[in-house]
Amino acid sequence: MAPKRPPLTPEQLALSDARKAKKAKRDPVVQTTASLVNEEKGRTIERKWIQIKDPNQIQNGYRVKVLTWNLLAQCLVRRELFPNSNCLKAVQREHMLYHEILLQNADILCLQEVDRLEKLLPVIESAGYAHRYAAGPNKKHGCLIAFKKELYEEAGSKLILYDEQKVRTTDEEGVNPHGSTFRTRNIGHIVALKHTQRDEGVVIATTHLFWHPKYVYERARQAAILKREVVQFKHSIGHEDWPCIISGDFNFTPDDPIYSLVVGDPLLPMQEERLQPSYVVHSTIDPTVAAGTIEVSKDENEEAEGADPDKVITNARAAQPADGLLSLPELKEIFANLGPPLKSAYDSGLRGYLGSLEESRSDLPTRTFGDRVTIPSSRRGGYEPEWSSYTFYWKLVLDYVFILDAPEGQSTITGVLSGHRTEDLEPGLPQLGVCGSDHIALSAEIVFTRTQK
Repeated sequence: MAPKRPPLTPEQLALSDARKAKKAKRDPVVQTTASLVNEEKGRTIERKWIQIKDPNQIQNGYRVKVLTWNLLAQCLVRRELFPNSNCLKAVQREHMLYHEILLQNADILCLQEVDRLEKLLPVIESAGYAHRYAAGPNKKHGCLIAFKKELYEEAGSKLILYDEQKVRTTDEEGVNPHGSTFRTRNIGHIVALKHTQRDEGVVIATTHLFWHPKYVYERARQAAILKREVVQFKHSIGHEDWPCIISGDFNFTPDDPIYSLVVGDPLLPMQEERLQPSYVVHSTIDPTVAAGTIEVSKDENEEAEGADPDKVITNARAAQPADGLLSLPELKEIFANLGPPLKSAYDSGLRGYLGSLEESRSDLPTRTFGDRVTIPSSRRGGYEPEWSSYTFYWKLVLDYVFILDAPEGQSTITGVLSGHRTEDLEPGLPQLGVCGSDHIALSAEIVFTRTQK
């Protein structure tokens, strides 16, 4: 007969009860999440985490891990847009989306093209996230910011309707103060988060800028508005001392003029040339423009008949002074006057890290935009991911994690999620077992510190 165990002391009983209560509180969450996400259907290609620095070695640092991802709204899926995809139905894609979101275990999620909320929200809520969702007028998809409830509580929010925003501070008679070229219904979404365990906070903004490749000016306008509104929002809630993370699908590439404006690089002549043809006014702004009568610009290699409408500007007219569009000097000035340039987590973090590995001839853990597009080392953008969107028609970098440091603070990028290998993305996303969206999730770990007390 086995000897009887001695009775537990009151302290041991209390400790046992506490453990049981903790387990009972945790297990339903795990079981619920597991029941919502099918492991086999959610299988994707594993991506390595690139640890650039040890965050624990940064004294008095405040760590934030953020993930940004355009999920490809189901309401936008068309077979003709993704001819090589083998998973265009929601039931085929959704578990891959959920699995990858939860796998990264980010503190904060910034998601774009979010629809089917009745499916997504139970998954992230079961994993301990609270959220705030916003969408443009009459849009079936929108932007969602989620955050771990054990770490953060909401301290304010703001929705930016780009179409309604003015870009001119003075009212000139007969001049449109909005200075817009297209009624896009795109939005910026801002949420302030107060840490639950320390006297710190962070302002999070996510956006999905206008998609049309030729409307460069309109994207520049929207990017300027987003930065302006983030800065003003911090002031309105009394937290200019909080840093900002601004991430999302910006629909511009690292060699685009808007990227240079955002990160503070001077514009190259070729970038200015790319911007000029987009000084137009679409029929959504000026209904007097007759549909289909004017084709403002087209690629030299495009045939006028049967040209891809995504690559030309149609149903628009050349802008006039009364339309109020910001000139190039005015665009430069508005970005310069909004405080320091934004810093890209990937470009900043990988620049020094991969540079040191290249010097030692080590195997590189990820490829970058600069590996396929020549960008001088003196300019930013070369260390963005090699791809962030990869489809039959579009193979680009469009997504970013930008940082606006606090006035008396600085940020250190301690880790980023590696990119996919190009060969794994063929013949185009979304693909079963690879990625459930046409975009690739980006994630960065950032440590914020104060430079002064």
